[in-house]
Amino acid sequence: MNPKFDSSDRRILTFPAVRPCEFISLETLLESLIALSHTICSFQSKCCATQWRNSREAIRQVRVLLMFFEEVRECNSVVPKSSVVVCLSELHFVFQKIRFLLEDCMREGGRVLMLTKCEFLATQFRFLIRAVATALDVLPLKVIDVGDEVKELVELVSKQSWKANLELQVGDRLASKRLLAILNQFEKGIEPDLIAVKRVLDYLRIKSWSECNTEIKFLEEQIAIKRFDQEEMDVPFLSSLVGFMSYSRGLIFETLDHQNPANQIDSRCDVEMFRCLNPEDFRCPISLELMLDPVTVSTGQTYDRNSIQKWLDDGHMLCPKTGEMITNTELVPNSVLRRLIKNLCEYNGISLGRPGRKSADKEKTIAPGSPVAKHAMRFLSRFLSGRLACGTSEQQNKAAYEIRLLGKSNIFNRSCLIKAGCIPPLLRLLNSADASTQGNAIAALLKLAKYASGMKLIMSWGGLPSVVAVLKNGLSLEARQSAAATMFYLSSMRESRKLIGEMPEAIPALVELIREGNTCGKKNSVVAIFGLILLARNQQKVLDAGIVPLLVDIISSSSQNPDQLVDDALSVLAILAENVVGSYEILHSIDLQLIIRILQTSTSPKAREYCVSTLLSLCINGGAEVVAVLATESSLMPRLFSLLTDGTSYAIKKSRSLIKILHDFRETSTSRWMSSAVRRKQGVQER
Repeated sequence: MNPKFDSSDRRILTFPAVRPCEFISLETLLESLIALSHTICSFQSKCCATQWRNSREAIRQVRVLLMFFEEVRECNSVVPKSSVVVCLSELHFVFQKIRFLLEDCMREGGRVLMLTKCEFLATQFRFLIRAVATALDVLPLKVIDVGDEVKELVELVSKQSWKANLELQVGDRLASKRLLAILNQFEKGIEPDLIAVKRVLDYLRIKSWSECNTEIKFLEEQIAIKRFDQEEMDVPFLSSLVGFMSYSRGLIFETLDHQNPANQIDSRCDVEMFRCLNPEDFRCPISLELMLDPVTVSTGQTYDRNSIQKWLDDGHMLCPKTGEMITNTELVPNSVLRRLIKNLCEYNGISLGRPGRKSADKEKTIAPGSPVAKHAMRFLSRFLSGRLACGTSEQQNKAAYEIRLLGKSNIFNRSCLIKAGCIPPLLRLLNSADASTQGNAIAALLKLAKYASGMKLIMSWGGLPSVVAVLKNGLSLEARQSAAATMFYLSSMRESRKLIGEMPEAIPALVELIREGNTCGKKNSVVAIFGLILLARNQQKVLDAGIVPLLVDIISSSSQNPDQLVDDALSVLAILAENVVGSYEILHSIDLQLIIRILQTSTSPKAREYCVSTLLSLCINGGAEVVAVLATESSLMPRLFSLLTDGTSYAIKKSRSLIKILHDFRETSTSRWMSSAVRRKQGVQER
């Protein structure tokens, strides 16, 4: 009866209350009301930085009414159900909205946003409490057999609901004005007084780095949601708040009070479980695409929201999968499945987003989200650069970590940090004897290396030897992984591929990380090597380092490795197979049946492309012996023909060439057999 909403599924400041069914029984309605009231009362123990007086009043009234509901439930006398049910249904509807409102006021990370919405929130509290009073006015208390004391309490709540002074609190109004004044200063390019900034944070009870970081994460999630919903109007203001909080996190809070696990996915997910799951099992039965927003319909089947909503909008009322009648059009979010899909895709290296959406969102970070965000980021970048250069060891570590976070997914942030001169001091920190400082410095450089000028500055400042040193002898596995990923971005520049290849320790260090690293380390090293072997002179060095057996091991253990890692390993193998020496090493290390099996079973277009390319190169460089083996595989030719219709353009080209080689070999073999048969027949006749 009581609708189940996950707070992560509901958009902020929306109140999707559902009216109880017209024919609901009084008993069921009371049970749901009591459960809902208990939920609302549980908010009493939670922190509410703003609207605390209005929240307290709403919870107090619900607590009193909860006693009334429990008394009615215990009442054994006959109650005129029709009139009572109408009133209680209205209360149930209002209580749902009160619950959503309290959730938003006390939502983790939502304090600064709720402060900017303080007038709207006060209006909502006033409206909902008046709605409670209206429902209580028409409640037939006289015909309900409960104690007089309880009736008096209900009547008192009704009177107080009409008289309650649910106005905007003075403190909220003053703090909101101070915040808007600070944002106005940023917009004009004026750096605000830190005392004023701290005053706002103190009012919101944001007293630590981690609490400030939680606010930023929440705001960034809201920006992503707005862009996903194509509601761009609110994005500039949200970006301004992110700029303000990022500036505050960097300048106000000196101490990092957080945990920084080296592998976040491994710490919150059971890796063995993910190895048993297949992303293909989570595709929508209608669109056959991975479900981004899974919802469940009345038949119990789950679909992607966009697909099933379009199905229903077109007038279809039969479940596409079962053929059963869909009795109502309510789409219940499947939040557990959505989180599982999200974590599974992270583990497998799959991008979870609408086609083109992720790159489009990233492109939107080329420019600042607002003038406030622009100036706040510039002020912060200069501060962090100064801390890197002249701060204490603790301050340098924190500054490196701030840069690591700021450059994670925002192109404009990277640009500001590079222009502020952060790269030279970060390179110096790579020599730190502190594992945390070194790890944060190389991770920060990795983020800045994604920007074109960042790659060039790392090279021009002579940073390559330091990056290679971390790759080989880093104080933590995480630092070595970040160094490998940095090498990948550096290898995207043609001139850097030559310099990296000429360093005797660079390529062996990458290969060694493939041998002993975790999934992330293997992937970073493999893609870095892929970038390096695009320069032909580096291919022999990679072969000499012993990479082929390691790649074969990744491919042969494909069921235990993420699909993206297997694809990357196949891509390197395909390039090395074009080299004659590489072909011989591959032939001595791998069973051709393995490549054929992946070609036949893989659902990845890229994996199939790399398999065909590898087989073609092995035929060309390995000669007739390899061709003869492939020619005996009866299942290979049909698969090659299917690639002519469903493969990538590159796969089609390679398939045609391989089909021709196999066809020519068979024709030649047949001709030789026919010639041999004729000679044997002639010999018999001569005798």
